[in-house]
Amino acid sequence: MAENIKIKNVILELKEKFEEAVKGNIGPGILLSGGLDTSIVTAVASKYVDLKGVTVAFSPAPNLDVVYAKELATLFGVEHEVVYFDQNVLDDSLREVVRILRCFDPMELRNSAAIYVGLKRLSELGVKEVMTGDAADELFAGYSFFFNKPSGEVKKGLENMWAVMQFSSIDLADALGLRACLPFTEPMFADYAKSLGVELKIGKKDEVTYGKWVLRKAYEDILPPNLIWRVKHPIEAGCGTAILPEYFREKTDDAYFSSKKELYLAKDGVRIRDEEHLHYYEIYRSIYGKPQLTGLTNKTCPDCRSNVPDTATFCKTCGAYPI
Repeated sequence: MAENIKIKNVILELKEKFEEAVKGNIGPGILLSGGLDTSIVTAVASKYVDLKGVTVAFSPAPNLDVVYAKELATLFGVEHEVVYFDQNVLDDSLREVVRILRCFDPMELRNSAAIYVGLKRLSELGVKEVMTGDAADELFAGYSFFFNKPSGEVKKGLENMWAVMQFSSIDLADALGLRACLPFTEPMFADYAKSLGVELKIGKKDEVTYGKWVLRKAYEDILPPNLIWRVKHPIEAGCGTAILPEYFREKTDDAYFSSKKELYLAKDGVRIRDEEHLHYYEIYRSIYGKPQLTGLTNKTCPDCRSNVPDTATFCKTCGAYPI
């Protein structure tokens, strides 16, 4: 009984604080994936502003987000558009994203290229401030690799994540003349979320383990079950860019890949992992040349020779992990 009362009190407090976080960082546009995080932002923000939402979908691939986003838009009266983009649009977006983020990390680029397409469309629609669901996974242990770890390891892992978390939507929006609004990062709410125990962040429903458990419980009276208990998918899976590794593998000649891999290792000191990685590195190299040492830290990435923070476990430039 006492435990149930505690959870109810946490839920009430969480909802009050998130309401204030949204009101303090609100915009009329939203990148609408139909995932848990943007669904909650939409549910709260739609009470205060008429929202324009954009969902992006890579047209050659299955798009998991579209059906959920359409349902969410209808539920909360969002003016909604699905932007289907092809390989030509993706290529243009990738070049811009590499330029803005100064990286050739495949995971980052698969996700951020899709974000860029959505932000650009919202800019074309006249929107100047765009909301996202960034930081919910980091604050509430949304990643599945946390699920089977002891609570002490989860706590430490989250703290490490909080120390380095950055969101490409901020830089991408800025490059397009927009302001990215990230309610989950509002200091008052973020500090509260960090203070909650792991037992509230990872929990079960119907014998299935979920991250962001207390966040889901807080809004299960507002969002339908298929949205509130939707399993987390990364942006690349939701929008369809997850097919890019296979796409570049089929597109790239084996002999060409082998020769370029050897060339860039010998000439630039950059270790290319696969065909997709090669494609992104060649874009990066055409803009910035090979990665340069800045001397700002003592640690360098073994795969691309760029500087990384002394405590880093992965390289934001090339995506190498662990380092």
